[in-house]
Amino acid sequence: MNRFLQYTIGIIFSFCFMTVLLFTSVEAAVYWIPGYFEAEYTKYNVTEAVSMTMEDLLDVTDQMMAYLKGNRADLHVPTTMGGVEREFFNAREIAHMEDVRGLFLGGISIRRGCLMIMALCVILLFLLKTSFKSTFPRAVCAGSGLFFAASAVIAFIISTDFYKYFVLFHQMFFKNDLWMLDPSTDMLINIVPEGFFRDTVFLIGLIFFLSVLSLISICLFLIHKNGKNSK
Repeated sequence: MNRFLQYTIGIIFSFCFMTVLLFTSVEAAVYWIPGYFEAEYTKYNVTEAVSMTMEDLLDVTDQMMAYLKGNRADLHVPTTMGGVEREFFNAREIAHMEDVRGLFLGGISIRRGCLMIMALCVILLFLLKTSFKSTFPRAVCAGSGLFFAASAVIAFIISTDFYKYFVLFHQMFFKNDLWMLDPSTDMLINIVPEGFFRDTVFLIGLIFFLSVLSLISICLFLIHKNGKNSK
């Protein structure tokens, strides 16, 4: 019974760890990679679409990303477009980005909660006098494998029709139609076209895959090492 409890706690730990890695992969893709937005804007000719210099466009992007992370109070961002000074975001875009920020900050809160659960799991395993060299790596490896397998299936399904599931995502997580923007009046959809989202989702998946692969490799190494030492 005690061993079953140890494995259960270990799997809960690994599920939380996978969730932390997933949300961190999102953050890494859009915040930690130097020049990512500039490269995407160049790829999709965004400066021409919005009649802005790259410098002004990147400044607007910095303000937008700071807002999403809660480091800016509002999204009233003055800039120059086509030689004319104006607010970059209109009322509809600002309202939609308020919803997006809610999701983003919610993800950060979930990650923080998962970290707390992980800490609690470690404390419980210590109280149960778990042999971390044997039980813990196996449980984490099993839990991580299950989570990753489910993620891989979802990723494959999404890859079969990205636009369909992109729309479904918005319908699931937004309670209004503010996300349905018009390229002729809403600049937000022009700076982050569908191709940008596709590239970003792929990048998030790649970062997540490499992170999980590293974690599972470490667990397998510890299991193998412990197996040798026990002989």
